[in-house]
Amino acid sequence: AAGLLVQDYSHHYSHWNAASSLGDWLKEEGIPGLSGLDTRMLTKKIREKGAMLGRIEVDLSAPAPDFTKMVDPNDTHLVDQVSVKEPTVYGKGNPVKVIAV
Repeated sequence: AAGLLVQDYSHHYSHWNAASSLGDWLKEEGIPGLSGLDTRMLTKKIREKGAMLGRIEVDLSAPAPDFTKMVDPNDTHLVDQVSVKEPTVYGKGNPVKVIAV
């Protein structure tokens, strides 16, 4: 992931299998994140305009970024990057069938 934008962030995680919080994991991986955003409004903008260039800026005193050097997500087939190449079967032989699309 290049960055994470969420409407609400829970500082207390409780999943039985969690080894760390989402915030700790993001920090370990060097991935910036922002919370408190109106993600519904952001989704509407992306639907209307397509993938857009953006940047999460942590240091407000940093010089303005050179957007001409940023990779334009519209020049890449993003679905290929996030889609599996082969189907994955979980719980093979289990009588309960679940389909995830």
